[in-house]
Amino acid sequence: MLIEETHLKGCFVITPKIFGDDRGYFFESYNHRDFSTSLGFETSFIQDNQSKSSSGVLRGLHYQKGEFAQAKLVRVIKGKVLDVCVDIRKDSPTFGQSFSIELDELSQKQLFIPRGFAHGFLVMEDNTIFSYKCDNYYNKEAESGIIYNDSTLNIDWNYPENQIILSEKDKQLPTFENAFK
Repeated sequence: MLIEETHLKGCFVITPKIFGDDRGYFFESYNHRDFSTSLGFETSFIQDNQSKSSSGVLRGLHYQKGEFAQAKLVRVIKGKVLDVCVDIRKDSPTFGQSFSIELDELSQKQLFIPRGFAHGFLVMEDNTIFSYKCDNYYNKEAESGIIYNDSTLNIDWNYPENQIILSEKDKQLPTFENAFK
C-alpha cells in the first residue's frame, strides 16, 4: 500500500495494491501495523460506520469537538464520492484550508483524516456505499459542523448547487467564521 501525505499535515491518501485476475480482485483494506508504521504514530479504530446514498447527497461538513474529536479512515465500497476535509486546528499553519479527492470503488483509494478536521462528502453515483473507521466514539453533544457552501472556504464541489441534497440539520450548519464562536 502507498501512503502519501497531502498538503494538510496529518492527512494522508492511501492507495492499496490491488491483485486482480479473471475472478475479480483482492486487496488489503487495512493493516494496523503497516498503517501505523507509515503514518509514524498509532491510531486505533474503535467504530465503523457505513452509509448508502443517492447521487447529489452531500453529508457534511461535520466534526466532533473537544475530547470527542475523531480521526477517520474513509473509503467507498460501491460508487463514487467527492470527499472533502477542512483543517480546523486553530494552531495549524493550514487552518481553514481544504483538501478534496474523488474516492471510488475502482481505485479503492482511502483518505485518513486526523482529529481536528471537518469532513464531508458529495455522492456522485446512485447507490454509493461509503464506509469509515473512527478512533473515537460518536457523542451527540459534541457534534458540530460548517455549512458546505461557506464563502470563506470556497470549496468547489463540482456539482450543480440546485441538485445538491442536504439533510435539514446540514442546512442549518454555521459558516466557518461562526463555527468557532
